[in-house]
Amino acid sequence: MVSSPPKPTNLSPAKTKAIEENILTPRFYTTDFETAASLDLSTQNTEFEAMLEEMRADYNRHHFVRDEEFNQSWDHITGEGRQAFIDYLERSCVSEFSGFLLFKELSRKLKDRNPKLAEMFSLMARDEARHAGFLNKAMGDFGCTMDLAFLTKNRVYTFFPIEWVLYTVYLSEKIGYWRYIIIYRHLEKHPENQFYPLFRMFESWCQDENRHGDIFKALLRSQPKLWQTWQSKLWSRFFLLTVFATHTLTVHERTGFYKVLGLDPTEFDAEVIRKTNETSLRAFPSVLNTEHPEFFPRLRRCSDLNLEMSKIERQNQPKWLKTLRKLPLQLKIVGHLLRIYLTKGIDAEAIRGTVL
Repeated sequence: MVSSPPKPTNLSPAKTKAIEENILTPRFYTTDFETAASLDLSTQNTEFEAMLEEMRADYNRHHFVRDEEFNQSWDHITGEGRQAFIDYLERSCVSEFSGFLLFKELSRKLKDRNPKLAEMFSLMARDEARHAGFLNKAMGDFGCTMDLAFLTKNRVYTFFPIEWVLYTVYLSEKIGYWRYIIIYRHLEKHPENQFYPLFRMFESWCQDENRHGDIFKALLRSQPKLWQTWQSKLWSRFFLLTVFATHTLTVHERTGFYKVLGLDPTEFDAEVIRKTNETSLRAFPSVLNTEHPEFFPRLRRCSDLNLEMSKIERQNQPKWLKTLRKLPLQLKIVGHLLRIYLTKGIDAEAIRGTVL
């Protein structure tokens, strides 16, 4: 007889570490709503209208339904694999909920100034809320849920100019797409590693991510200063590097999750980065050269240094001493990232139409 899933509870003190504020924690953002309301979308109007119709159709509305396969006990998933999966669900839930709050607020603020853009943000908020809610229910299967209302009121909000939002959300959605689809395709080939039914939904899930990314591509390309200037080339590579470095550090902090899926964390990280960088050629004026012989070795060295800092943080020492011990490691990480950034990038405009 299949036992019922454990009753969800709020996160215990032992679990709060996964959502503490640090460099790898998904953040909550706010922006300049006046500037957002005045965005001129005329050059991308045809594409924007087509995507608005697609969002209204809501093709995924029936895809996020918990079927009978969820109605069982998951107590057989134990040890490091269980904890790694819960950590993955927590981070993913916070990330999706962060997107929901940003899109919802943009929709509310833009409603009277830019109705079509406000509607688009409202529809994207719908998708993000659906994802966050589904992930929170999945956490309930493992005996813990997140108090999203509490999280809303007690998180620190980081201000980003709307231009930065366009760059970073585009990348967030596209890297999310590649993460989900690579895991989904891997599990299609290795169903023995699909230990939880959530993974079956990753194909539909990643289509939401891809669609959102395409919307932000249109928003970005509607603003010439974000892709036609020398400054935009610098910003593009900066945000790519920031997102890729965060991804590498996060993946290697949570290797247990990927190993349970039968994935090599380093290979998974590299494939996600390569695919996201390649996809960004369609939106950004310049991207990173991921084939440079120093690119991935330097990123991996950053990951190793980050793991060293994590060991220091877990030690029973005064905070000032831990801060002092971590400082040279942080400077080394900055040095590696700076070397990557200063490596000549790839001019997307020069090759657009030949490789895309």
